[in-house]
Amino acid sequence: MKYSPGVLSVLPIFYVGWADSVLSPSEMQLIRNQIQKIPNLSVDDKNLLFSWTDQKNPPSAETFESWLVAIKSYTPEINIEKRKNLVQLGIEMAQKSSSASERHIWDAPLVHQSIEALEHTLGLDNSLSQQSFYNAIAPDNVVETIEKAGFDTSKMQAMLDGPLVDLKNRTKKLIMDEFFRIPTDLRDKDLLRLKILEQCKALAEQGFGAHTFPEVYGGKNSPAGSTAIFETLAMGNLSLLIKYGVQFGLFGGAVYSLGTEKHHQKYLEALGYMKLAGCFAMTETGHGSNVRDLETTATYNASNRSLTIHSPTLASGKEYIGNALHSKMAAVFCQLIVNNENHGIHAVLVPLRNENHEELPGVTVKDNGYKMGLNGVDNGRIWFDNVEVPVENLLNKYGDINEDGVYSSPIENPSKRFFTMLGALVGGRVSVALGSNTAAKKSLDIAISYALKRRQFKTLSEENETLILDYPTHQERLFPLVAKSYVLTFALERMREKFEESLQLDDKREVEALAAGLKSYASWHATHTIQECREACGGKGYLAENELSDLKADTDIFTTFEGDNHVLLQLVAKSILTDFKQEFNDGGYSAIVRHVLKRVSSEYVDRNPFSARNTDAAHLLNAEFHLQALRYREQKLLFSLSDRMRNFIKKRMNPNDIFLRTQTHMVTLAMAHIERYIFECSNDFLNKQKDSPEKKALELMQQIFALDAIYRDRGWYLENDFLNGDKSKAIRKVLAKCYRQVRPNAQSFVKAFGIPEVLRNAEIVKPSVSKAIA
Repeated sequence: MKYSPGVLSVLPIFYVGWADSVLSPSEMQLIRNQIQKIPNLSVDDKNLLFSWTDQKNPPSAETFESWLVAIKSYTPEINIEKRKNLVQLGIEMAQKSSSASERHIWDAPLVHQSIEALEHTLGLDNSLSQQSFYNAIAPDNVVETIEKAGFDTSKMQAMLDGPLVDLKNRTKKLIMDEFFRIPTDLRDKDLLRLKILEQCKALAEQGFGAHTFPEVYGGKNSPAGSTAIFETLAMGNLSLLIKYGVQFGLFGGAVYSLGTEKHHQKYLEALGYMKLAGCFAMTETGHGSNVRDLETTATYNASNRSLTIHSPTLASGKEYIGNALHSKMAAVFCQLIVNNENHGIHAVLVPLRNENHEELPGVTVKDNGYKMGLNGVDNGRIWFDNVEVPVENLLNKYGDINEDGVYSSPIENPSKRFFTMLGALVGGRVSVALGSNTAAKKSLDIAISYALKRRQFKTLSEENETLILDYPTHQERLFPLVAKSYVLTFALERMREKFEESLQLDDKREVEALAAGLKSYASWHATHTIQECREACGGKGYLAENELSDLKADTDIFTTFEGDNHVLLQLVAKSILTDFKQEFNDGGYSAIVRHVLKRVSSEYVDRNPFSARNTDAAHLLNAEFHLQALRYREQKLLFSLSDRMRNFIKKRMNPNDIFLRTQTHMVTLAMAHIERYIFECSNDFLNKQKDSPEKKALELMQQIFALDAIYRDRGWYLENDFLNGDKSKAIRKVLAKCYRQVRPNAQSFVKAFGIPEVLRNAEIVKPSVSKAIA
């Protein structure tokens, strides 16, 4: 079919726009409005174009073929190598088909502007749209996406680095030194441990170990600063990261947070500069997550004011204790027994070795041996056989024994005292969450940098093989993970702020629940991301020289230590339910009214046919829709969980049975709560930013995060009538559009993570490799 110059002027746009697009009714109307504004279009031209904008009757295969034939008939006369955009190409085609006397009319600025407006309405004003067009008309001459800096990576990095950027840069500069490099072929655990020990001492000499402590003990009085150091150390060797965390965060944190002035004066400066190496002995073989029921005991001896530390069974041995083989002392968590009364879990400082590093009488330490990862960390098992220590070694901030042998505590309720003690150590979970996201970012940097070098499958010649990042499947695998790392960054920064603020508060429940949830979410994000990146790099990702194997092995345990993720999420759910119950208790009748109104509101959204069926792209990309969807999921899960529990209580069911019946429901609620919180933190950050290319890029990351979260859980949303099938399909297609927008800036997005080349030491991203494997 022969088309008029007017139709040809927009044909490239129509061809690419209909190739893979979600065109909602409102978009169709916008397109028609734009067509009306294009000069030089006859009535017949407009009617034909209107006929191609009917979503219910999309262009047929024959129509598509006629478009392609028409386009190809003009492209031999158009220089493909210049890679002009779709507007320029359409205008050139219109000029070629016009008479000599009419060609000039297509050069009018208004013509260009009106066609550009149509291109923008369809979301095709990007290099991927050009690529789609060129590859269609010249399949034997593959045209690649042009990498372009759509935003300033240094400005974007500043947004991600946040207020502690100077300390992060200092940490980065330090670990970039050759001294902190670990050869990939160093696999002997004893040699590796010694190297990591030397490096940890070097960090201490820089003042990094004491950063949390007051200045009088050589510190900076900055717990948030310590988490920033930990977060940045995750760019390097992860055994050093964990060694640092155990020595200064766990052992040091126990002395600082659970001890009193006498302990601070005696130990803080020494352990902060690693003159005293210590470990954190909480976990037992028989009681991993169940800290309340640990079996190790500390029994008070009135005769000489001492405590006897004892492991009554083989299973009560402390296990997986980091720094166990290098330590002189342990902070041991045990049942404190005074005058035959058990006062629950307390921490006691117990010497392990003498000056010659020989185990003291009654102390047995065994090496855990080789592990799946982190073999630079000396994990071990520790047993105590009636080891006697002075009562002064009791870390007595929350429980003490006076001169008369009487136990006292500023917190009378044993349960509240137990959780207050554990809450004082929440910094560990904060740090692990931050370090997890750094590890995820590093793996994404490696995988995407590799995908921009690695080619696979050729057309006519080897030189024309396609970059693997140009495959939509590759984009679908990696880009949502990049987006998640971006938005998670802002939630983790908010958590860090709340953590520091909570140190001045007696009630730390909010930050405890937040840290538990974000630690779970971030560590699972890391394990999933690293695995996906490993697969995305194929066999190369399996080689030790390319770091992903170490990242995978070393971070896998992040989902387990500082609390098993499933257990932590139950803590989060319990906190949500407690707040929910408190709202009723505090609010009386008005709270019940609010609850009913929320239920009515949620049911309205649930049954609102317009909301469930709205496939408009502008609606799907709107932050209000994302927030509504994520809040709705959380609230509905909370209401249904509370209703289930209420019904079980009415049936006089045992509380433990109620917990078991609703356990998976609680975990699902906690994940929904955390995902909503992450989105809100990102959205709050964005709303404070001035318009800029960086803000626009961040909006794209946030849109992908939210739509991916909704689409991943589409089964739940479909079950609850929040979405219908058409809307679910529309979300999938909008996500594909978003990925195409990310693609030209993929390198910039990971470059903004700020990981130095020397720390991203993977061989596959080095320039010399790409040509050899193409």
